[in-house]
Amino acid sequence: MVLIKIINLIQLIRPKQWLKNLFVFAAIIFAGQLLNLNFFLKNFVAFLAFCGVSGLVYIINDITDIEADRVHKKKRFRPLASGEVSINQAKIFFVILAVITAVLCYSLNLYFSLIVIAYFFINLLYSLWVKDIVIVDVFFISFGFMLRVVGGAAAISVSISSWMILTTIFISLFLAISKRRAELSQVDSENLNKQRKVLTHYDIAFADQMNTVAATGTIICYALYTVSEKTTTTFHTDNLIYTTPFVIYGIFRYLYLLHKKNLGENPEQIVTKDIPLIIDIILWFIVSVAIIYKQKFFHI
Repeated sequence: MVLIKIINLIQLIRPKQWLKNLFVFAAIIFAGQLLNLNFFLKNFVAFLAFCGVSGLVYIINDITDIEADRVHKKKRFRPLASGEVSINQAKIFFVILAVITAVLCYSLNLYFSLIVIAYFFINLLYSLWVKDIVIVDVFFISFGFMLRVVGGAAAISVSISSWMILTTIFISLFLAISKRRAELSQVDSENLNKQRKVLTHYDIAFADQMNTVAATGTIICYALYTVSEKTTTTFHTDNLIYTTPFVIYGIFRYLYLLHKKNLGENPEQIVTKDIPLIIDIILWFIVSVAIIYKQKFFHI
């Protein structure tokens, strides 16, 4: 019974969603410091801290949305909605997780801690209010991804390209809008308001228009990042432009899965289960690392 309860509590903070927190490693990769063990360990602590603070947000979200989740075809199986975890147990776990997260933040630096605090309050606003405001809801999701990237840079005290921040904003908007689009295509019209109120302000055509802008912005900003003066100066090459086709394919593949396979409600499942997309991400990573770290790997 104790083991089952622990498993349910862990499910409460949604470890499957921790994939999003890998964005904290963007700065160390593109700062050319991935081989720096000290920096890597700091980034790993930052990753754990974001897992902790996102878990706090999920607990609050599940408590406030418990009634709506109970009528959702998938969310009704969540620990709180299903009754596997009581609200009091969730509150106790919240306090324990908050203490652990605070310790992790304290082990880094004040700037990183302030970013994590900002992340918490932005997501708290989203859970309690903003999630019901059309368009603003997806922007708040985007802010969360941006803070992950900035937080990763703050953890190791390195600067980050403005183009990378813009790329993060656009790709996170793309994922958030895709999620709304997928929800619209799968939800029952009778339960639309009960499951997610903001969906009543969206429709599939509008979501598709916004996604076109977000997808275009992602590709353009990433391409401009690869050829920006700061990037070419830092890496002593402009060859990073050759990683752009992987980004374009990834966007197109995601759109294909969204429109033709009716997926997109759970982005983390797509990037961990769709083989072509997984191969594309791996190839993008390998080529990017090879270009950025060629001097250290090949002694050129």
